[in-house]
Amino acid sequence: MAGRSGWGDWGVTAVRVATGAILFVAGLKKWSAGIGATVALFVRWGIPVPAVAAPLVGVLETVGGALLVLGVLTRWLGLLIACEFAVATLWVEYRLVGWDAGQLSLMLFAAGLLLFLNGSGRAALRRD
Repeated sequence: MAGRSGWGDWGVTAVRVATGAILFVAGLKKWSAGIGATVALFVRWGIPVPAVAAPLVGVLETVGGALLVLGVLTRWLGLLIACEFAVATLWVEYRLVGWDAGQLSLMLFAAGLLLFLNGSGRAALRRD
């Protein structure tokens, strides 16, 4: 983009890759524990339609996390991640546990919003 330093793009890249790695591992844990365990957690937390929401979140985190690391569909994934972690932060963490438990979710919400607004940064298979 005109007027922007390339260094800022590298900062976005660091956020993209770190967010993708965190989500990929979180998604793998959901699938390896059995998606039924995630459904049970979603029921306990009061997430609507947990039998649908849990697998969708598992796919978003696993597949979406891998795509973020590669720099593919960054803006759309950023939007979905911001939505997921807005719910995780406000509906689950803050409501049920409090501020201390919601810090990572809040950071992932901010990362998703940054990626939606700024795109993939550098070193991406598809710059958007």
